[in-house]
Amino acid sequence: MEFGGGSDVLMNGSMLVPMASNQQARPGVGELAKDQKTGRVGVVMGEIGGRVQMRSAGGGIERKAMPGNVVAPEAREELSARLAVKNNNSRVGL
Repeated sequence: MEFGGGSDVLMNGSMLVPMASNQQARPGVGELAKDQKTGRVGVVMGEIGGRVQMRSAGGGIERKAMPGNVVAPEAREELSARLAVKNNNSRVGL
């Protein structure tokens, strides 16, 4: 399968989907995201009242973010969030 256009590729289930170089995809429900205003990384829980509901990757209370501030985290930010969850799980015996 060949892709034309942008060089970035997003994973959609088990199929690779090309992403145009100028396309900004906001993370969906269940995906890691970053609130650019606060710099915090969390999981998108949903959208209510025009605000994106996010929760820390390790759990906790949801916080609200403006949709325009919610972006995909950089690779190092995503890795850091996933590692924090793994470390927490190992501390509590999961």
